[in-house]
Amino acid sequence: MANSKYEYVKNFEADDRLPPSNWIVVRIDGVHFHRFSSIHEFEKPNDSAALHLMNSCASAMLKHFPDIVFAYGVSDEYSFVLSEKSEFYQRRSSKNVSLFVSYFTSAYVTKWKEFFPNYDLKELPYFDGRAVCYPKAKEVRDYLAWRQVDCHINNQYNTCFWMLVKSGKTKREAQLRLKGTQTKEKNEILLQQFGINYDELPEMFKKGSCVFRNKVEEIVKIDESRNPVKRHKNIVTIDHVDIIGPKFWDEHPYILHEDCSMVNNNYEYVKKFEADDRLPPSNWIVVRILGCDFHRFSSMHEFEKPNDSNALSLMSSCASSLLEKFPEIIFAYGVSDEYSFVLSEESEFCERQASEIVSSFVSYFGSAYVMKWKEFLPDRDLKEVPYFKGRAVCYPKAKIVRDYLAWKQFDCHISNQYNTCFWMLVKSGKTETEAQLCLKDTQEKEKNEMLFCQFGINYNKLPEMFKKGSCVFRNKVEEIVKLDGGIPVKRCNEIVTVDHVDIIGPRFWDEHPYILHED
Repeated sequence: MANSKYEYVKNFEADDRLPPSNWIVVRIDGVHFHRFSSIHEFEKPNDSAALHLMNSCASAMLKHFPDIVFAYGVSDEYSFVLSEKSEFYQRRSSKNVSLFVSYFTSAYVTKWKEFFPNYDLKELPYFDGRAVCYPKAKEVRDYLAWRQVDCHINNQYNTCFWMLVKSGKTKREAQLRLKGTQTKEKNEILLQQFGINYDELPEMFKKGSCVFRNKVEEIVKIDESRNPVKRHKNIVTIDHVDIIGPKFWDEHPYILHEDCSMVNNNYEYVKKFEADDRLPPSNWIVVRILGCDFHRFSSMHEFEKPNDSNALSLMSSCASSLLEKFPEIIFAYGVSDEYSFVLSEESEFCERQASEIVSSFVSYFGSAYVMKWKEFLPDRDLKEVPYFKGRAVCYPKAKIVRDYLAWKQFDCHISNQYNTCFWMLVKSGKTETEAQLCLKDTQEKEKNEMLFCQFGINYNKLPEMFKKGSCVFRNKVEEIVKLDGGIPVKRCNEIVTVDHVDIIGPRFWDEHPYILHED
């Protein structure tokens, strides 16, 4: 990364590493899934296909992230456990949460047709998340027990509620009928009125879903004496079992590998471990998201080097979707596989909880990326799930936000100039090592001369998107809404706009003073 006078903004990036020797639980939860499930006509109280889709995404997570040792899911929620020894992304909370939420969301969109072949996605699904630390495996077990107890209570209530509604009662009448009822009374309602034995309902509905690596023996070969040679293999398994009692943990001691006797049935004490990560008030918030392993991803999908205009336009389209979805975002700047989103100092989005803000943004962005892929790259199939990491940084003044954006744009120019030279040298026949040696210690002027003299390229005439990156903002435009006595009546309308302009100098900000609303 190039040095510039704007790099002081990096000093505002706080260390959000989670404490060592603590188990980490990342819980993700669907955002507005009541509406999402209604729009997509999910069966009530439980839609088997929707639950199997969630489980398939969780299974994909365990296959992709070996640091996850266990996962538990119910409805539109999933909790992922990382061991106390995990150093995944240096235990940085924002990275862990954003990566998990992003990958899960992209998997959800990618796998949708596998589980709902007759339904198109009518709106983008997205999730938020947070990371919580527990010092002992016992507390992790208590946390999981709390979620499974909650699963049973909610499922029993919802089963009664929706059977009453389907029998002709209004939702209000169903709520009044169930008010104050205990477990036994709900079971009697189901059995006597609807002939349903609650105990005979599918275990997935009553107990939720556990995803873990199951150790199984397999025969790998037969030796010379015709004896089977066996080895242990870890198979990602989905099961619907009791995890409140000791039986499951006794049968799978390697998952939490700690002796944790259960001494407390009031599992909700685990909520006390959920730390408040609210960002300070009266500070501008910048959420920066970045593609994970996008060097490999771009090679796998044959992105044009040094810049693929379709891939860049896809990123900008996703950023536009975020501005249309979240009015709290006032500006976005993107380059390559990275985008920064600015929220004003007055924003109370997600009550300024960092994990919820970051996870919502990376989740929705990843969802849009998968959904829009064919629109921008129609001749290429997605070969793997794209996902993003992110973090939130606070800046006390709008001037520092401008310096942050200037730093990113300055870096865009330096990186693009280098990459343009590098890939032209490679395409001319040099190896990548030879190209690096050719460019070592060269200055801006020398790179421009190399491009012009060797390849006939005037760097200044390259597309602005490559040199300056992409700005996404709400542009105020006047439009005629009606004619009153022959006189045009105008109003100001805000249109989400993608542009490739200089934001280092003052001109853009002078022309759009309402974005950062400062003198």
